[in-house]
Amino acid sequence: MRYEWLIALRYLRAKRKQTFISVISFISVAGVTLGVAALILVLAIMTGFHDGVRQQILGNIPHVLVQAQDDRARDWPELAERLRQADPRVRAVAPFVSQQVMLLAGDHVTAVNLKGIDADSRVLQQDYQTLDGRSLAELLLQPAGRYPGLVLAADTAATLGVGLGQRVDVIPPDFSLTPFGVIPKIRPFEVVAIARQRGGFLDTYYAYLGLEAASSLIGRTAGQLSGLEIELAGFDQAPAVAAQLQQQLDAGLTVRSWQDLFGSFLAALKLEKLGLFIVLAIIVLVAAFNIGTTLIMVVMEKNKDIAILRSMGASAGSILAIFLFKGLLIGLCGTGLGTALGLTLALKADAIIRGLERSLGVTLFDSAVYGMERFPSQVVPADVLTVMATAMAICLLATLYPALRAARLDPAEALRYE
Repeated sequence: MRYEWLIALRYLRAKRKQTFISVISFISVAGVTLGVAALILVLAIMTGFHDGVRQQILGNIPHVLVQAQDDRARDWPELAERLRQADPRVRAVAPFVSQQVMLLAGDHVTAVNLKGIDADSRVLQQDYQTLDGRSLAELLLQPAGRYPGLVLAADTAATLGVGLGQRVDVIPPDFSLTPFGVIPKIRPFEVVAIARQRGGFLDTYYAYLGLEAASSLIGRTAGQLSGLEIELAGFDQAPAVAAQLQQQLDAGLTVRSWQDLFGSFLAALKLEKLGLFIVLAIIVLVAAFNIGTTLIMVVMEKNKDIAILRSMGASAGSILAIFLFKGLLIGLCGTGLGTALGLTLALKADAIIRGLERSLGVTLFDSAVYGMERFPSQVVPADVLTVMATAMAICLLATLYPALRAARLDPAEALRYE
């Protein structure tokens, strides 16, 4: 071991008359520890929340959406086959029709976006409470009841006050002119499935029918679909695939990825994550000032020792290294302890929140509000490494001035009055 390390370690162990300096060193380590732990925990929570929101968006939203800009008839089956062969990343292509409608059940009414789907839709892959435990595809696409099947979100069903097997009247924006005036067309449907999870901020605005039933309800022919939903091998491939398909399709078709539809919302979450990182990094910066203060006091206290070392042949670089090593040791201790504490809290966040709720008798995280079953916390190794590197860089920068001051000390001036 180089003697610079030995001296740096010795300076960390305070003598009786230097206890105050040792206390400041301890506070510096504690500050770095808390700052690093807070950064890791908050970034993990923000990442988990971001991932939870993305999963809600992608629950029933396609990776890529192809829509017509007009209502003229098109050969949608032929277009769907072209899309399947256009790119190997395309896994499924499903047609759909959509229309805003009113739902009526007794004295309750609400507005939703009604979507007609077929067997290839990703909606059928979600978790629903179904009538008699039957498959959702069978209930929607092969109705055997008195009325066609209708799928509702849990919040929508609660608003209407209906359950499985009950009737809901659907009112499209289509009216009949009769001798008694304009009368809306009302079609009865049976609730065959309800989403299990409440609080999905997108699912609340959708209701689902079979494609044929929906087309008949809103007066669409086979060539007048609303568009095609494309599912890819990975959600992160959507922007590239959407841009490629837009160049290959007709000018009357619009191709949008899920980022195009909800990118501004996710960008806001990323910006919030960056803002929290900057704010919490100030905690580490304050702790770094304590490190700088500690080293300045050590330099003032060790003027004589530094002068003797220089007189014995130690170079200015060695003196610089001694104090840089001491700051590095403080930074390493704080960063290491903070990383361990932050990872422990981040990985056990859900259990900690549940324990606090049981102990305090309060609800800290309502899964119905956020649409997430667990408290969101996801540790990303790149975030942890970024926090560690940032903390170490701040600590090393804080040691630079006192270390340079010690290296520039004139031994003759320091020993003049000794």
